[in-house]
Amino acid sequence: LACFPAPSLLPSLSRGPTVLLTLPLHHSPPKTMLSKLLRRQLSCLPKAARSFSSSSPVPSTESADPVVVKSDFPAPDFSRPYTFAPIRESDVSRAMTRRYMQDMLDFAECDVIVSGAGSAGLSCAYELTKYPDVKVAVIEQNVAPGGGAWLGGQLMSAMVVRRPADKFLDELGIPYYEESDDYVVVKHAALFTSTVLSKVLKADNVKLFNATAAEDLIFKNGRVAGAVTNWALVTLNHDTQSCMDPQVMESKVYVSACGHDGPMGASGVKRLMSMGLVSKLPGMGCLDMNEAEDAIIKYTSEVVPGMILAGMEVAELAGTPRMGPTFGAMMISGQKAAHCALQSLGIQPSTIKDQIEADNYARPSTA
Repeated sequence: LACFPAPSLLPSLSRGPTVLLTLPLHHSPPKTMLSKLLRRQLSCLPKAARSFSSSSPVPSTESADPVVVKSDFPAPDFSRPYTFAPIRESDVSRAMTRRYMQDMLDFAECDVIVSGAGSAGLSCAYELTKYPDVKVAVIEQNVAPGGGAWLGGQLMSAMVVRRPADKFLDELGIPYYEESDDYVVVKHAALFTSTVLSKVLKADNVKLFNATAAEDLIFKNGRVAGAVTNWALVTLNHDTQSCMDPQVMESKVYVSACGHDGPMGASGVKRLMSMGLVSKLPGMGCLDMNEAEDAIIKYTSEVVPGMILAGMEVAELAGTPRMGPTFGAMMISGQKAAHCALQSLGIQPSTIKDQIEADNYARPSTA
């Protein structure tokens, strides 16, 4: 680097491996060449650690003094007893009940219901956070949202995302390893799930109702018009307990992202089949990653009036192959489902124009 005054172009790597960049001393490369060389030699590092900045000098390692972190939120002084403010137990109960019941009142009628808070459902809900006037209720039968996106394949933690879905990771601010021109790797699938979940939960126009099952659909005037809901534990024990009647949530659009077939998987399309609204339910085919992910995006659509399919539930109706442990299609299917929902509401999505108009985007056959 002595031949070229470019140390300021190196990223600030406060944690991580030392980077050795070798250049011919007789040659002063242009910045574009240096940039390419840096990217090539830093490709093993998470993307967040590789942001090129002229104000990021190489950190000094001369001093071994402890690092003093300055913060607007200093840690408590644990040299003294830590004491909480007093509270009555009944106040805790009232506060939880008041807030939750107010949410149930507010979202008894909403614009969009997203059934299933896996990677597709959360991506759909996140996309809808960009439209604060659209009221969104997310229903998830599990206590923990996220579906199968807390791990990659076979209980391994890394998440593979094929390009160009890495742009969605960039938007969320999720670092990743650029291991190939064709795909990136997030160090832990939970990093994606926790990030998109936190953004959804922070949004004022979205409410997550977890541990809540969508037992059935509201269907009237030839259109899906909401969800029949119950506590998930009640739904799972109807056969062992006396009947417990459900609640309802009305919506203008219903996005079903309940995953592939399982105990509660693909519940949306199974109900469409039992109602005679679709003629067949072939189920997903055997694994073919290259065909599967493109097909999931292609067939993410409004399959019957008022009901949009997203994620792996699409494969159950369209008969497309399963994709295994690649997650890009789940993210982009969720985004497209949100755009379909917006168009069903009469709102033109701001990020794309005229690309998924009702007469143009592909649909699975419901004849």
